[in-house]
Amino acid sequence: MKFLISFAVVLVLILAYFRFFPSAPINPVLPVPQGQEEVNGHNAEVPKGATEDEEAGEEGHSGASIAPVAPGQTYGAAVTPDGALPMTALPTALGTRDSAQVKLVGKASAVCQAKGCWMTLPTADGKEMRVRFKDYAFFVPKDLSGHDVVVSGWAHRTTTTVADQQHYLRDAGKSEKEIAAITQPKEEVSFLADGVLVQN
Repeated sequence: MKFLISFAVVLVLILAYFRFFPSAPINPVLPVPQGQEEVNGHNAEVPKGATEDEEAGEEGHSGASIAPVAPGQTYGAAVTPDGALPMTALPTALGTRDSAQVKLVGKASAVCQAKGCWMTLPTADGKEMRVRFKDYAFFVPKDLSGHDVVVSGWAHRTTTTVADQQHYLRDAGKSEKEIAAITQPKEEVSFLADGVLVQN
C-alpha cells in the first residue's frame, strides 16, 4: 500500500513539473532563414524530395522561364566538378544499396520540354537515368540536351509506374503510339539533384 501511495505522489510531482516547466521538443524543426538555402541530404541516410505523387502532379508547378543554356552556369545549389565520377562508375558507387550520395558527370540526353523540370543522363548499360530536382526548387534550360553536366545529389533505385513513364514521354514530346506502348512498371536508377553545373 505504501508503494502505491509513493508511486502516486511521484507521478503527480512529475506531471506537475512538466505542466509548469515544459521542455523544448527533442528534435525541433527550425525555420530556414529567408534567403538561405535549406541544407538536406548531406550526412543523411534518406534523400528528401518529391514523392511519386508529386511527380505526377508537377504540371501545376509554376516556374519562371529559364534562359538558354550557357557553359559554366549552375542551377540549384553551387556545384563544382571536383570529385565528380563518370556515369560508368555509378554501379560501383551505388553498390547493393538502395541509395547513395554522389556527384556524377555525364551528357544530358533528354530534357523535359514542358518546363525543364527533369533531364536524363545515359548510363553505362545504355539505359537512361532520370534526374529530377530537389523539391522542384529549380529547373534547367530546355536546350540542355547534348551538353556535359555535373549533378550533385542522391542516386537511388526506384520503380517507375506506367503513369509516370507515360507522363515523362509526353513531357519529352513523344508520340501517342510510343506512350501507349508503355504497359509495365520499370525498375531503374533515378537521381535527385540539389545542383547542376553545365560544363560545356
